Amino acid sequence: MASVKELRLRIKSVGNIKQITRAMEMVASTKLRRFQDRAVSSRPYAEEIAGLVQGLAAVLGPEALDRPLFNVGSGEKICVLLVSSDRGLCGAYNTNLFSELERWLVVQKSAGVEEQDIDFFVYGRKGFQYLSKRGLNVETFLVEPPLESIDFSQAAATSNRLVEAFLSGAYKRVELLYTSFETMVRYVPRVVPFLPVEDQASEGDQEDSGGASDVILEPDAETIFDSLIPRYLEVRIFNALLESLTSEYASRRASMKAATDAATDMQGALKGQYNRLRQESITMELLDLVGGVEALK
Repeated sequence: MASVKELRLRIKSVGNIKQITRAMEMVASTKLRRFQDRAVSSRPYAEEIAGLVQGLAAVLGPEALDRPLFNVGSGEKICVLLVSSDRGLCGAYNTNLFSELERWLVVQKSAGVEEQDIDFFVYGRKGFQYLSKRGLNVETFLVEPPLESIDFSQAAATSNRLVEAFLSGAYKRVELLYTSFETMVRYVPRVVPFLPVEDQASEGDQEDSGGASDVILEPDAETIFDSLIPRYLEVRIFNALLESLTSEYASRRASMKAATDAATDMQGALKGQYNRLRQESITMELLDLVGGVEALK
């Protein structure tokens, strides 16, 4: 059994760890609110621009599908943008992301795509470390700026790099692997297609298509469509990065809260053990004192 001194040191050590986890929980909560506000506020714009793309695709009809970004690339490889975290202590955030990656790789292998035919663009050191250890090809490790500091212009630059890689003929398609933020306690890893752009004209019904064709557009629909597609792709990248960041801090906040609660419970159990041992020591001293007094009588 531990001595009173050892228990006192353990209580102090657990208390120090509790202070650290509580501070990290507070920091994660602050950043979570900031990134959550940005992610939520960007969704209406993303939905609106997706609706514009759908409406213009309906106006153009088959002509929209003649563009290179709407057709499978001439390459044989697949490009994946993987968005992970730079730091740990965020619960199962990265573990769930890598599990989804492994499931996706199994599906690709069953479709005849080997691992050497997949190139990765990576955000986050954890993702880079995992892919390197796994022996997968990291084409580009996006280090600067850090994911927390990224803004729309930098997300747009990433989108442009992916588009250029696709148009160069190196890849037949580009996909995004990130964590979608749904609620404060639910964030789901997802693999979604990025390029070629999916045909959204077929999603609208004929009535919507006819209504869109009656709108007077200035300049013409084709010019607007060609200028809108890059913005649409940039918004998708920006939203993926924001949702991944929000999910990371939501997971870190939950993890640190669980660690703080566990430290509180451990501290309580150690204090109870410490008090019992201290009381036993006091009782033994009293018994020795009483015994000594009786012996002197």
